Amino acid sequence: MRSVLVGTRVAAVAAVATLGWLVPRDAHAQTECRVVQTTFKPSDKLQIVVWLEDTAGNFVDTLYVTDAVGRRGLGNRPGRFDFNSGPIWPYGRRITTFPVWAHRHGDTYPLLVFQDDDDDNLSHSFLESSTESHFCRPMRRDEPAWDAGSCATNLTFTDKGRFDATRTSRYPPREDIAYVVDIDDVSVQMFEAMNALDLITGATPAADLPFTVTWPMPPDLPAGDYVLWVEVSREFDHNATYNPTTYPAPFGIPFAEFGEPYRGQPSVLYNVPFTIGTSPVAAMSSAYVGYGDPDGLDGNVRAPDATIDTERPGFGAARLLLHTDGADTYRVKVLARPEMDLAPPGAASELRVAQVDGPRARVTFVAPGEDGNMGTVSGYELRFSASGPITEASFADAPPIVTPLDPDEPGQVQVFDLTGLLPETTYHVAVRAFDDCRNVGPIATTSFRTPDRTAGEVDACFVATAAYGSPLATEVSALRGFRDRVLRQSVLGELLVASYYTVGPAFSANLDHAEVLRQAARAQLAPLVTLVRDVTSR
Repeated sequence: MRSVLVGTRVAAVAAVATLGWLVPRDAHAQTECRVVQTTFKPSDKLQIVVWLEDTAGNFVDTLYVTDAVGRRGLGNRPGRFDFNSGPIWPYGRRITTFPVWAHRHGDTYPLLVFQDDDDDNLSHSFLESSTESHFCRPMRRDEPAWDAGSCATNLTFTDKGRFDATRTSRYPPREDIAYVVDIDDVSVQMFEAMNALDLITGATPAADLPFTVTWPMPPDLPAGDYVLWVEVSREFDHNATYNPTTYPAPFGIPFAEFGEPYRGQPSVLYNVPFTIGTSPVAAMSSAYVGYGDPDGLDGNVRAPDATIDTERPGFGAARLLLHTDGADTYRVKVLARPEMDLAPPGAASELRVAQVDGPRARVTFVAPGEDGNMGTVSGYELRFSASGPITEASFADAPPIVTPLDPDEPGQVQVFDLTGLLPETTYHVAVRAFDDCRNVGPIATTSFRTPDRTAGEVDACFVATAAYGSPLATEVSALRGFRDRVLRQSVLGELLVASYYTVGPAFSANLDHAEVLRQAARAQLAPLVTLVRDVTSR
């Protein structure tokens, strides 16, 4: 009844194919399918998972999960679970995100730890940190980029971790990265094969707008009674019970001043019993049924109590907002119905890149119809590639672009952004539409090239930060410690520091621009780092 999430990617896709959904159907067949539609109105910055169980509590399948868990590995990444958090934070296994779902789906994965085994430290060697395509480096609350909600620089390096020999996780690793030889641990080669959740992963829904998840039922799913579950979490959801005082930041660890305590009210759950039959059936709920373990250690549903906010929209049990669709008022609504799709969707037209601004590109296209040129499609699959053009045959192998994109009527212009782009790189983009039965239309493709690299931001350790790519690299940490504990304790040392600050910024801008210079700088700094570590350890 469900796909196995651990194993080779080929096996996972084959298992899903046997369920008859999320697989392209015969484009020329008159297709009838049964669908389950789940509608809710999210507030801002939520993580959401939707799954189906039978009335005996047996897990059937996951219908939808937000990108952070489904593709980016939020629940299983290096670092202690209570690390602070911040904008696009890279480290810390967030086991409190969906503890109920994590325990009910029944699958396990190897636990990820840092390559140096120091899960208490945000700082990791540049030699074990590969280029980061999504997350930012850890930041302090007083950095300008914090309020902007973006990365402080366009160049970030992170330790992708390695599998622990004995411990396991109930969350999959990320599957949005490629293995880098001699920097990443060989475990990274297995991330993509282990994670099959990208098949049902979607962008975090836009806040304050109704959002619908459409799930084509497996053809062999028996008619009968079922329960749909929705688990919702949110960082920094503080109240009188769950706040930085009761769930404080880790104490006595390096770089404890980076980020802020994120643990607040735990995940909350909604469920909707409903019946699958031969005719349309609707059911709904307006109240939460409980909450998950605040520490993420078990899968029990705690009964509603006074520790969880129920009245503040966007917080606690009101993370999913009350919504009225003209007839009903609810937080979660389920509609099970048959669907007849007589033709596949048409092809998106006039696909082009309207603007490229550094690491971001704006892409536009004209919406096709659901049945050829008629009706509004259910959604789009958006994919990109930096390794070559995307074809019908290679479409499924290209990385997805996960971004909110509400389908519009045929002929209307649709817009989405592609972010995290590298400079001086040619990208290929492909779009295809799908309908409720998961029939897919032809792909539309385009390509563009990003502009040349520009010098990025560096911190007080200008040259070292530019050379190693991050102010949290262990090499930069050693040099900074030597500066503060040794050089600044004498007049001569202060003069050396002042002189360095005068020439450092200009030189580091050149380093940031050229990787060859960066490599040379690291080679020149290596003996100094070794000497500094020896001196400061005495």
